[in-house]
Amino acid sequence: MSKGVIIFIGGKSSRWSRVKLEYFPNARGENMFYESSAWKKQKSCGTSSLLPMTPKKPHQWMQVVGHAGSFHVGDYGTLLKRFCEGEQQCYLRLMEDVLRPYVPAYHGVVQRDEQNYNIMDNLLTHFNRPAIMDCKMGSRTYLEGELLVARERPQPRKDMYDKMVAVDPEAPTAQERSQHAVLKTRYMQWRETLSSTTSLGFRIEGFRKSEEECHTNFKRTKSREQVIEALDNFVDSNTRIVWGYLRRLKQLRQVLEESDFFKTHEVVGSSLLFLHDWTGRTGVWMIDFGKTAVLPAHHTLNHRTPWEDGNREDGYLWGLDNLIDMLADMLPLT
Repeated sequence: MSKGVIIFIGGKSSRWSRVKLEYFPNARGENMFYESSAWKKQKSCGTSSLLPMTPKKPHQWMQVVGHAGSFHVGDYGTLLKRFCEGEQQCYLRLMEDVLRPYVPAYHGVVQRDEQNYNIMDNLLTHFNRPAIMDCKMGSRTYLEGELLVARERPQPRKDMYDKMVAVDPEAPTAQERSQHAVLKTRYMQWRETLSSTTSLGFRIEGFRKSEEECHTNFKRTKSREQVIEALDNFVDSNTRIVWGYLRRLKQLRQVLEESDFFKTHEVVGSSLLFLHDWTGRTGVWMIDFGKTAVLPAHHTLNHRTPWEDGNREDGYLWGLDNLIDMLADMLPLT
């Protein structure tokens, strides 16, 4: 996401524009891929691959939430996501960070029909008809910079007013009702209070169980009890699956606390992608870095301090702590 979030990847490959990639080994003997000079007529985008790409059988795919058309199936077991330079830079840094095992491997840039795409691993490759869930992490999903821009150019928005009253007719103030409009800053902050984003530091964006329809009606899922009920539905009350997710999330939390990338970035609008199948295999990965922003030099975050305007804290680890606690509460007492 930068708003494309939950993806089932696969299907028939399309024809791709020819892009010549040249490579050489880096200091650790890993192949680093770069575009040939013929590619330079496009916007300059460094590309890299730290894992060999071997052909893999494609999978059926479905986009559960996000902008339609943002994703396509690539060759060699890859997913192609509409190009975002900020996300590309994040993936290039993550390939050199301790978080590398917890994100899709990044393979560079390709062009299709004059549109650039970031190439990354298809995370479904090793799952058999998996269930999939997207959890949006953090206590807010807008950047401080977005608030700043909206404040510099305050413009009452009728479209946002209409969205607000469609969800809660009592939400607008008397002034907003008289104007039939709300400011973008007000709308963005109000929207976050509807779900568990502000109360728990994460929210369920949507999920799809194997052979079922997508479930995306979680905008008002806010309380701890409501979230646990949704999680239990997703795993079908299977404690083996819960244990698998719990182990992975605890490992991820430990690595996040050690990661230089994580300390030096405001991680907003990013998700955790959950996958499991009937064999009991489970996996969790960090995805969606289109809104992730590098911090000024010598500025770091702990990702647990409550957000105040200007401190850039995003609440990611606070949300992960809560998610881990809830999954633990779903297990039988021993």
